[in-house]
Amino acid sequence: MDCILKGAKVYLDGSFKRADLVISDGIVSFIGNNPINQGVTVYNFHNCVIFPGFTDVHVHLREPGFSYKETIASGTAAAARGGYTTVCSMPNLKPCPDNVKALEEQLHIIGKDAVINVYPYATITTGQKGEQLSDIDEMKELCVGYSDDGRGVQSEEIMLATMRNAKSLDKIIAAHCEDNSLLSGGYIHDGEYAKLHSHKGICSKSEWGPIKRDIELVKKTGCKYHVCHISAKESVELIRNAKREGVNITCETAPHYLTMHDMMLKEDGRFKMNPPIRSKEDMQALIEGIQDGTIDMIATDHAPHSAEEKSRGLEKSLMGVVGLETAFPICYTKLVKTGIITLEKLIELLNVNARKRFSIGAEIKVGNLAELTVFDLSEEYTINSNEFLSKGRATPFEAEKVFGKCKMTLAGGKIVYKDI
Repeated sequence: MDCILKGAKVYLDGSFKRADLVISDGIVSFIGNNPINQGVTVYNFHNCVIFPGFTDVHVHLREPGFSYKETIASGTAAAARGGYTTVCSMPNLKPCPDNVKALEEQLHIIGKDAVINVYPYATITTGQKGEQLSDIDEMKELCVGYSDDGRGVQSEEIMLATMRNAKSLDKIIAAHCEDNSLLSGGYIHDGEYAKLHSHKGICSKSEWGPIKRDIELVKKTGCKYHVCHISAKESVELIRNAKREGVNITCETAPHYLTMHDMMLKEDGRFKMNPPIRSKEDMQALIEGIQDGTIDMIATDHAPHSAEEKSRGLEKSLMGVVGLETAFPICYTKLVKTGIITLEKLIELLNVNARKRFSIGAEIKVGNLAELTVFDLSEEYTINSNEFLSKGRATPFEAEKVFGKCKMTLAGGKIVYKDI
């Protein structure tokens, strides 16, 4: 594919510069001003910004096994619409990717249907049951790392063995930190809203307790350890202190934890996810965590379910919301335009830090495959889940007014989404 993306501000080496990009045979062949137009298509983006394609290290694409919720095709189309060119897919699938054959089945669908780059996680334990290790060594070339996401590893012995294996393989452990003994049937945060509306709560210690345990295990093993979807102020402080001590740890949070607290909940399944949206104090601690670098990445934990599965209210709906198509506009509107963080910082959280930690993702450079996204930051619109390309419709941001509309995404040197 040959084209010129003309006149936009382009994110290059940590800052924005106005430049034209020439794409030749899918490769960025020129970055500068006034390139010679040799009869190729020119896209005028003078009012836009070009970012390296975003990377989300935590998505649920649901295939194989649960294609009524999402497919590789629909999930990656949604990702492209949100500006993402790289995602890491979680392993709660059927068959469960705890062996080479199951991983190869997933990779076959990815190769056939994905419009962006998809890197699967393999499971930590067989069947995500937490009882015995999966075929970690055999799967190392096929996966981006190991996770039992959706289920915390309850056994310290199993986690220690996993970390030792991961260290020897130089692979990442992406941990869903949840202590089942502390859940007590809860389904939203154990806070003010739960008390006012007689809901069963999930305490914060169910998250930060396993993080505290695992930090000690990382000190013993030195493995690459990444904490999924942190939501609690104690988690932020534990990780901040661990980083100060030189522990090999990174973490992510999600847009809903940074922009919502439990008193903003409604009696609707689209506000139910795991971990839950917590207190205003937790939200503020997470914001401080992205400001000071304690939190490395913003991931969506994109988790689509059917309309029926999300129609049962806070108590009985399944856990999980979608986020790939709303993450950038929500973060830009609520974090950048309000002055909480800079646009450059947001790109670190959506691209740069994931690339450094996971060795995946995009960078705009001459000679690189075109993996980028174009946004009009001035365009205001209302989030409407009926327009989503994802099969999932459950978003806590329904009807929110936001700025930042994706106009084009290129992945693998090809235009995979366009709205111009």
